Amino acid sequence: MSRNEKGGLRLKRIGIETGRENVAFLSRACTLYRAAEFESIAKVEVVADGHRILAALDLVDDPAILAADALGLSAGAFQRFGLAEGTRVRLDHPHPPHSRDALHAKIEGRELDAAQFAAIIADIAAHRYAKVEVAAFLVACGGFMTTAETLHLTRAMAAAGERLSWDADLVVDKHCIGGIPGNRTSMIVVPIVAAHGLPMPKTSSRAITSPAGTADTMEVLANVEVDLPRMREIVREAGGCLVWGGHVNLSPADDVLISVERPLNIDTREQMVASILSKKLAAGSTHLVIDMPVGPSAKVRSANDALRLRKLFEYVGDAIGLNLRVTISDGTQPVGRGIGPVLEARDVMAVLENRPEAPADLRERSLALAGRILEFDPRLRGGAGMARAQELLENGSALAAMQRIMALQGKPPRDATLGRLFQDVVADHDGTVTAIDCYRISRIARLAGAPFDPGAGIDLLKKVGDFAQAGEPLYRIHAATEVDFRFACGLAAENDGYHLGPVTARLEGL
Repeated sequence: MSRNEKGGLRLKRIGIETGRENVAFLSRACTLYRAAEFESIAKVEVVADGHRILAALDLVDDPAILAADALGLSAGAFQRFGLAEGTRVRLDHPHPPHSRDALHAKIEGRELDAAQFAAIIADIAAHRYAKVEVAAFLVACGGFMTTAETLHLTRAMAAAGERLSWDADLVVDKHCIGGIPGNRTSMIVVPIVAAHGLPMPKTSSRAITSPAGTADTMEVLANVEVDLPRMREIVREAGGCLVWGGHVNLSPADDVLISVERPLNIDTREQMVASILSKKLAAGSTHLVIDMPVGPSAKVRSANDALRLRKLFEYVGDAIGLNLRVTISDGTQPVGRGIGPVLEARDVMAVLENRPEAPADLRERSLALAGRILEFDPRLRGGAGMARAQELLENGSALAAMQRIMALQGKPPRDATLGRLFQDVVADHDGTVTAIDCYRISRIARLAGAPFDPGAGIDLLKKVGDFAQAGEPLYRIHAATEVDFRFACGLAAENDGYHLGPVTARLEGL
């Protein structure tokens, strides 16, 4: 009888979040396994009752953290492993991923076929590669990738997780490629479209480097951690939903890739297209509108870049059977007034409730996008989508649809209130606002604590075209903790992200 069959190690959950990387912890005092056996290898395989998980191995010297007869798994790895604490597990030396040769071929600059991409993505989704290997794959793809490879990657990523299907021939969705703070149009578009009667099962992401994702903002109003069966019920009853995609396992390899991409600041056109369209394909969407903001501090900086990216979206969309439209929007400044979950939720509800103080730009962008989506409905005459969207917003149907969605998704996990610490950032001279640096404003809001503190962020008081006198507030920083407040105010003092033209710019416009 082998040593593993005599009982194994007791499984223990270690309350450390390691992102998308599985980490196992072994006591250096362990007598069942000699730590030195595993010290020289990057990963181990944890096995029990038909469950297997590949994990990086860290050794623990403190018995207060991990006993000699236990095997720890980081929080995410423990959840993915799916067995209870105390389960007896064994350690195995892992076999190399089957796709290693294909990975090396890509690193060498060779073009891969569909089967090779499928193998690599399956191993990434199964966490069979260390982060450094995933990074090598991303850098290789960023250096050289054909349009055919982009299509192969998209299909492979969609196939690696759940694939949703709906009892409808027309299932609509929208996606903004990002980079513009405050652009929370999905939370207005979904209830408008649902009120019209087109199914829109919207799965959204949480913020990684921005001050808020749609899921973070929606969580101010309702629960977003909804499993797949409940998601289906909500869409059937309300016509749409706004949930966090992490609970329904759509394109899971994309989540691993993103966790490595963002620290490296890798964001190529090919990776972006594969990431977005794989999730829409896996979600069962048939018709999709892509919102592509273009501006000097947006992800897409020029009209030529926008054209190339649009063509790539269209090529891959056609090949995977998505009816796809790309709309170019203004990416020269933040959208709405609020940046951060609580402030953005305030703006969204102001638009849905038709309040006079609702941000006009957020309202108009949302109506334009909803109108484009409604144009997919063959029952609407051409050009009638925008008018129908406006009708549903103004007569309260969209608000009623949002209230149904919120009630079905359930109450938010915590009460979110605006950060108690605040400071105005003021103009240092008279002038007209000629530009706002979206990237800088996002950084300041992020340092203030958004989205981790939902009440942190920035309330914009001046937008491009507004005149400000010296000493007049441009925006207000909100934070929940003293440390975050100090960091955000310090960054704003270095550079507030606003550009003010001379007073003559205002006089000439009068």
